[in-house]
Amino acid sequence: MIENLDSLEINFDTEGLWVLNITLAIIMFGVALGISIDDFKRLFKKPKILLTGIISQFFILPLVTFIFIKLVNPMPSIALGLMMVAACPGGNISNFLTQMAKGNAALSVSLTAFATLLSMVMTPFNLHFWGNLYAPTAAILQTVELDPLELVKLVTLILGVPLFLGMWVRNRKPIWATKLSKILKPISLIIFLLFIIIAFYDNFDIFMNYIHYVLIIVIAHNVIALLTGFYFAKAMRLSHKDQKTLSIETGIQNSGLGLLLIFSFFHGLGGMALLVAFWAIWDIVSGLALASYWSKQKEKA
Repeated sequence: MIENLDSLEINFDTEGLWVLNITLAIIMFGVALGISIDDFKRLFKKPKILLTGIISQFFILPLVTFIFIKLVNPMPSIALGLMMVAACPGGNISNFLTQMAKGNAALSVSLTAFATLLSMVMTPFNLHFWGNLYAPTAAILQTVELDPLELVKLVTLILGVPLFLGMWVRNRKPIWATKLSKILKPISLIIFLLFIIIAFYDNFDIFMNYIHYVLIIVIAHNVIALLTGFYFAKAMRLSHKDQKTLSIETGIQNSGLGLLLIFSFFHGLGGMALLVAFWAIWDIVSGLALASYWSKQKEKA
């Protein structure tokens, strides 16, 4: 059975792909409605925090993921799924979780916006670079004929365009943007979760037969990602509030984008889709648990 996982394809139709496209764009638009130019200015006034967040997400996490893959030696499609997760920017729910954890909410929103802009280049770059550095995943990348330029176009369309539109609306109609954001955020996240649940239901037999191959790997990788962000921020001597923020920003990835890229470019490749789909659910569970724990702690200096 394990030999079949790399060649297994998850059942997913064109209509479902469009729903995922639109949902991710709406989620990003909803987040962008709460972002202003001042958020970017705030980041540039504290370049140390900005650089720490960017390095943690786009350089250290992919490196740590690569080391993790070399140690665990998972199946090629599962390894590429881990690389996909590490290549994506922070998940949009990270803003809510940071606020819940009594972290630096303003920093979280600013980093989400900046990381989204960078992801238009860094997501394709990291997937292509680390994927080709590991022979088993490099073989998969050759078979799917991954076009980095097409990848950039898709990420720009799904994340970049909604980001700019949302910020434009926020700048022009701030009161209206705030009201709309409060409606869009929960609705779009509920739609995304329903999408994941329906995808699981439509492929129930596949998930039941193969989920144990990714269960421990996803949990371990998610814990590593959360710890990476926290301790890198600590090593950079950021405040405890910022440490919590960067932990969440690094450990809560935009798995929805990862799924979209898998179904768009990898034809729902079994190991990749299975791992990233479980990641999409698990990082919300772990994020809520961690944020709940931090919310009950007394704030440190």
